[in-house]
Amino acid sequence: MNNRKLLTFVIFLFCSATISLSAQNFFKKGDQIVNVGIGLGSYYGGTGYSMTVPPLSVSYEKGLLDGLFDGKGAIGVGGYLGYQANKWETVFSGNSYGYKYNYIMVGARGTLHYQFVEKLDTYGGLLLGYDIVSSKFFGESSYNLDSATGSGIGYSAFVGARYQFTDSFCGFAELGYGISALQLGISFRL
Repeated sequence: MNNRKLLTFVIFLFCSATISLSAQNFFKKGDQIVNVGIGLGSYYGGTGYSMTVPPLSVSYEKGLLDGLFDGKGAIGVGGYLGYQANKWETVFSGNSYGYKYNYIMVGARGTLHYQFVEKLDTYGGLLLGYDIVSSKFFGESSYNLDSATGSGIGYSAFVGARYQFTDSFCGFAELGYGISALQLGISFRL
């Protein structure tokens, strides 16, 4: 009999927590979230290039404004850091040589969130940042091939979604132009 009472009490607490959780917006003013992701589909490299480090990203976001669009919308801002590395290699006259490339993207992001369904945060946004690209020659060649760096303004538009597993742990996916075409990963609410 005590087990039934305990089970009933646990079910009651779970239902109460679920009801109170669903009544709240997923992303609101003051919330802080960190995303850690790995990319699928890179914009860097091309034919003959091999990936040495897959596209990796870390982003931070803080809620600035909520209560938009019938209480289901919010605005957030934050930062972004992405990294990827690859190489191009060839063999000529028995000598192997090529280039190793590093790509770093650093930027600021702004997002507009709208919660269509419970536990799912959907958003779109823009990133403005700086792309840092470096290359380094490796191997043996009779040519004098130097290394080079290049940098410039980078930007991105993206859409994404976070699914809430617990109050502080989520899974996310983002599609857009950045360090990769598709980012998959986990999110932590601070």
